[in-house]
Amino acid sequence: MNVSGRIPPLLLLTALATLLVAAMLFAAGSGAYALRPSEVLAILLQTIGIDIGVPVTEQQSAVLLQIRLPRVLLAVLTGGGLALGGAALQALFRNPLADPTLIGVSAGAAVAAAGVITLGATVVPGLARIAGIATLPIAAFIGGLAVTLLVYRMAQVSGQTSLAVMLLAGIAMNALAFAGVGFFTFVANDEQLRNIAFWNLGSLGAASWPVLAFVAPCVLAGCAFLAGCAKPFNALALGEIQASHLGFNVERVKLAAIVCAALVVGALTAITGIINFVGLVAPHMVRLAGGPDHRVVLPGSVLLGGTLVTVSDVAARTLVAPAEMPIGIVTAFLGVPVFLILLARSRRDWRI
Repeated sequence: MNVSGRIPPLLLLTALATLLVAAMLFAAGSGAYALRPSEVLAILLQTIGIDIGVPVTEQQSAVLLQIRLPRVLLAVLTGGGLALGGAALQALFRNPLADPTLIGVSAGAAVAAAGVITLGATVVPGLARIAGIATLPIAAFIGGLAVTLLVYRMAQVSGQTSLAVMLLAGIAMNALAFAGVGFFTFVANDEQLRNIAFWNLGSLGAASWPVLAFVAPCVLAGCAFLAGCAKPFNALALGEIQASHLGFNVERVKLAAIVCAALVVGALTAITGIINFVGLVAPHMVRLAGGPDHRVVLPGSVLLGGTLVTVSDVAARTLVAPAEMPIGIVTAFLGVPVFLILLARSRRDWRI
């Protein structure tokens, strides 16, 4: 896209923020028990003592505050976190096709989750009794971080992090994880097989206030650091040597960004399962619209990623109601056509 065709940063971020708020209001009111936007606003304002004169019932308040609102907030956290993690890894690898799956977070989480679903009660008989419903998220979180740290360790060459080696190690670990998930799928019974398949396609069905209390600190802490990396990411676009000459500790930036991306994506994947494509398409769409400056790409990715997952979740829980479609299917159906259209419109400006 030509520079003259880019949207001014302030206008782009304002539009994305408005779109996210509209998506959240729409999601909060959508479902088997529909709520009008005015009713959603009235209930939310009543929680802080403001009455705007719109009549609402206790049932409407309970549906919004106990069921819908935690799910909407988890959708925003998930979309924003995955998109920001993708934007950070694209900056590190200097490749717009990079996404969080490259460093093994999703692969490690998938193997750990499949193992717990299939063999947890056999290997550690008291596991479910000890950890309760947190067994699967804890195992997936540990698995994702463990594989990421292993990939990072393999990428250490003479005290420096080789991104090329990390990419190859990530590809190898993803292939190994795929084999591991395949093995657990092979030995699983029918119920376990369905749980594995549903988890691998992603869902926000576990949303609740306790779940948000578990995942939000990890996601917000990681996102806060990554959001402050715009300047070093812009410097890295010039090359590692140039970034060093500009005063940035490149190795420290790499390590911190990879750990924070793994923390964010691992915590989210542990709760929602694997939701692909958001970390790839959201940053790329923002970059095509507003340019490569990470002061725009990073916050824009958070806003657009949150919107994509929020809208996708509404579709997942309403299109086949009363059943619920895995959200990973919806994100692909929504995101791929838009991504291909943007690529088609911008390919004339690509140089290979």
